[in-house]
Amino acid sequence: MTQEQNQTEKHKPEYILVSVAWPYANGPFHAGHIGGVYLPADTFARFQRANGNYVLMVSGSDCHGAPITLRAEREGVTPLDVVGRYHASFIKTFETLGIEFDLFTKTYTENHYAVTQDIFSRLLQRGYLFKKTEIGAYSASLNRFLPDRYVEGECYNCHYAKARGDQCDNCGILIDAPKLIHPYNTIDRGEVTFRDTEHYFLDLAKLEPALLKWVNGEGHKDYWRNNTLTFTDNWLKDGLHERAITRDLDWGVPVPVEDPSFKDKRIYVWFDAVIGYLSASKEWAQRQGEPTAWEKWWTLDEEGRSPGKSYYFLGKDNIPFHTIIWPAMLLGYGDLALPYDVPAAEFMNLEGEKMSTSQNWALWLPDIEERYQPDALRYYLTAVAPETRDSYWSWADFVSRVNNELVATYGNLVHRVLTFTYKNFEGQVPRPGELDQSDKALLTEREAAFARVTELLNAAHFRDALKEVMALATTANRYLDEKAPWKSIKTNRETAATSLYTVIQVINTLKVLTYPFLPYSAEKLHSYLGFEGGNEQSGTYSGKAVEGVIAIPATARWQIEEIPAGQVLRSPEALFIKLDDKVAEEELQRLKANANRL
Repeated sequence: MTQEQNQTEKHKPEYILVSVAWPYANGPFHAGHIGGVYLPADTFARFQRANGNYVLMVSGSDCHGAPITLRAEREGVTPLDVVGRYHASFIKTFETLGIEFDLFTKTYTENHYAVTQDIFSRLLQRGYLFKKTEIGAYSASLNRFLPDRYVEGECYNCHYAKARGDQCDNCGILIDAPKLIHPYNTIDRGEVTFRDTEHYFLDLAKLEPALLKWVNGEGHKDYWRNNTLTFTDNWLKDGLHERAITRDLDWGVPVPVEDPSFKDKRIYVWFDAVIGYLSASKEWAQRQGEPTAWEKWWTLDEEGRSPGKSYYFLGKDNIPFHTIIWPAMLLGYGDLALPYDVPAAEFMNLEGEKMSTSQNWALWLPDIEERYQPDALRYYLTAVAPETRDSYWSWADFVSRVNNELVATYGNLVHRVLTFTYKNFEGQVPRPGELDQSDKALLTEREAAFARVTELLNAAHFRDALKEVMALATTANRYLDEKAPWKSIKTNRETAATSLYTVIQVINTLKVLTYPFLPYSAEKLHSYLGFEGGNEQSGTYSGKAVEGVIAIPATARWQIEEIPAGQVLRSPEALFIKLDDKVAEEELQRLKANANRL
């Protein structure tokens, strides 16, 4: 049995659902969005596809949030105008950085409305929704009830002056809007009062026993990140309470009831946004011409077991919605798979300060994505990703890491080995002599590193996995310096051939290990090593379907493969561009200038 056959025998493909948080379509992506959520999801999906699993990665633009209607009102345009503009911006960023969804859609679709209304109706039928009168924010100057995002005031907990009606960005608590001190509306800053209004509520208390059984019985504490566990435990500690799922709005999913008093009300955005993972899966299946294909990732079997594993990538402020509220909704609906893991990110700051969109102190992706190689951005965003704690983007650190790690450590290893081999061994992989202990030690370390990276990626530990990849490149550089084939070739050509052959095997493995992180350079390296076909396709991934999902090309399979002696190489070029040291200061000045324009 060959090594490839042996690995295939050991691995039974799984159904992996990669659900990625739905961004509000009211502004472009900044570095924190990509580094914390969308890039980790793409890295994970690429790894899982390469590892032979059936992956479905879905998300889309959240079209119904109050931030969208706020921007539309301020600009004097319709919410759809705002959605169209930023949905296109999202797609452009994804295409530039190589972030590939099976489907990136919108909540403003007939399909999403139908799926949302179906879940609402079933929860209502099963007794998990009820009507209740509550206090709503009302603006006399605007003559209407207001969503929470239209309300600001002083936080009653920390006294932050600009707490929103739903959450305080300073202390992080969920706000009880009537308790705000001196509340006002964000449109004309008129006074806000509070009056009775009737809404539907999700009865979380009734769902709490089933939810607790799931949270405590699935072994989540063994693999959930600490922030996910902490946020979840804090919500559960005081018991669950009902939560309103309709609002006084005219923008969003209509409430599917005959009561005329709900004609001008809409389903609350937090309720319909989490349903997007299911509705997008169904839309994807419809687009494949297999309307039931989504069930392979979602529908429980007769014994109530999940068909695979579902991972939810999001920011830490969204954790309770994905570990408590969405699971409660799924439990209430019945027969649908619950989350397996919720790899939530902390926040990414900028140059040592908290990012602030209102102050324009943010690193907007459309401003930088065309100036730097996609893999350089992907590398740095992964290296400083806010996985376990808040992190920050530093332009000086960006230039340093690109030049010293990506270019000098990895890129230089590849370039000097392939250039020297191409020139001195007729453009072919050299035929080795007998391997000595150091040759064997490097290949043994390659196998160990491959196993460590595999384990870390499976656990969604991307920063540590990338460190292991770079550590292998560093080890290969040390080996190459010790062997010095540019010297030994003068006295013993076979010795030089053996060391080059050995390190080329490691480089081929580095190609596979870097593929989830650095797909563009992996494609180039794949070609330089003499293989036909690339790892990557431009734009949105459109691989040939296997089992109804994106297929990974065989050239990117997650396994250690040997390059045979005599394989014809292609003339290599540098994988990465070295940055001028002045780039850091130029970008910092540009950043400060943009912030000062406000």
